[in-house]
Amino acid sequence: MEIIQGGVTAAKGFEAAAVAAGIKYKNRTDMAMIYSKVPCAVAGAFTTNVVKAAPVKWDQKIVKESEYAQVIVVNSGIANACTGAEGWNCCEETAEETAKLLDISKEHVLIGSTGVIGMQLPIERMKAGIAQLTENKLDTLEAGTDAAKAIMTTDTCKKEFAVQIEIGGKTVTIGGMAKGSGMIHPNMCTMLSFITTDAAITKSALQKALSADVKDTYNMISVDGDTSTNDTVLVLANGLAGNPVIQEDTEDYQVFYQALHEVNEYLAKQLAGDGEGATALFEVNVIGAETKEQAVLLSKSIACSNLTKTAIAGHDANWGRILCAMGYSGAQFEPEKVDLFLESAVGKLQIVKDGLATDYSEEKATEILSEPIVIATADIKLGTEKATAWGCDLTHGYIDINADYRS
Repeated sequence: MEIIQGGVTAAKGFEAAAVAAGIKYKNRTDMAMIYSKVPCAVAGAFTTNVVKAAPVKWDQKIVKESEYAQVIVVNSGIANACTGAEGWNCCEETAEETAKLLDISKEHVLIGSTGVIGMQLPIERMKAGIAQLTENKLDTLEAGTDAAKAIMTTDTCKKEFAVQIEIGGKTVTIGGMAKGSGMIHPNMCTMLSFITTDAAITKSALQKALSADVKDTYNMISVDGDTSTNDTVLVLANGLAGNPVIQEDTEDYQVFYQALHEVNEYLAKQLAGDGEGATALFEVNVIGAETKEQAVLLSKSIACSNLTKTAIAGHDANWGRILCAMGYSGAQFEPEKVDLFLESAVGKLQIVKDGLATDYSEEKATEILSEPIVIATADIKLGTEKATAWGCDLTHGYIDINADYRS
C-alpha cells in the first residue's frame, strides 16, 4: 500500500468542484460536488440518532434502492435537519436539478448537508450553486482539495487522504475527504466522509467492507459526546481501474478492505484531532482484554470522559480519572491488574502498575502531555484483545465556539 497525494479526485474518473453559493457563510465556498464519469457501486453508513436530517434519509433510500450512484452534492452552513416536508422537498429539488444538468437519473444523486439545525435551505441559491458546480468540475487534485475545504464548518483545516494498492495486476486508488469538528461522538458523528475509488467491486462487497470498518474507525472517535443528526459516510466505486471484480471474502477483498481502513482511520483521526477548541489528539489504547467488546467499551469510555479530556488540556497526569472512566464503562475488569502508560513524541511513562501509582516524574508526565498527539494505553492483563479510540482535549475554546454557533 502506498500513500499518495490527493483526496476524492485521486482515483480515475472522478471530478470535483466547489463554489460560494451564499448558503449561510459569506466570502467563502460552501457547496461541493463529487462526480464520477461513469455510474458507481455505492455503499453508505449513517447516524444512529433517531432524529435524522433530510439528506440522511434521502441517501439511505438511494443506497438501499438504487443499483448505482454517480454524484454527491454537499452544502455547509445549514444542516437541513428538523425541517419537515420542506427539507425533504429541498433534497428532491436538489437531486432533480443536478440530474437535469448532468443528464443522469435523480436516483443516482446523493446529498450531504452540515451546519445549523432547524434552518431551511435557500433552494434557489442551491440550484444556482449546482449549475456552477456542474460547469466547473475538474479531475485535478486541486479541485478535490477545494471540495474538501468547501464542506468545512468549524473545522480548522481540510481533511483528505488517498492510497494506492494493486489488485489483479491493476493499480487501484482509494481517496477521501471528510469534515467534522463538533457534535462528534461514537456511533457516527457531525461528520461527513466521502470516499471514492476506481476499484471494480460488487455493491454487496463494498457495503460489507464499509459497515465492518466503520466500527473500528468513525465509531471510535469522540469530541463532545453529541451524536449528530447528519452523520454520513458514502463510498463510490466506479470500476475504472479495470481490476477483476472484487467479491466478498476473497483475497482481493481483504487487500481492498485494508486500504479502505487506512483511509477511514486517517480521516477519523483527523476529525478527532480537529475537535472544536482542541489542542491535542488523544489516542486511547486498551490492550490485554478478554474480548473485543470489553476493549471497545473501556477505550471509548476513557476517550469520552470530560474529566480526562480536561486533564489532557491542563497537561495533568490525573490517572485516577482514567481508572474512574474505565470503572463506569459497563465492562468488567480487575482494577488491581491495570497498568497505565502515557506516551507522546517526547517519551513514554508508566504511571500506574497493578492499579497503583508508580513513582513517576510529574514533570516528565507534563512534558509528555504537552505534545499535540497524546497516547494513553491501559493494559488490563486479562487476554489478547485490544481496541483503540480517539478523542481530543476539552478546552475553553469549545465553549467559545458553541456558545454563539448560530450567530
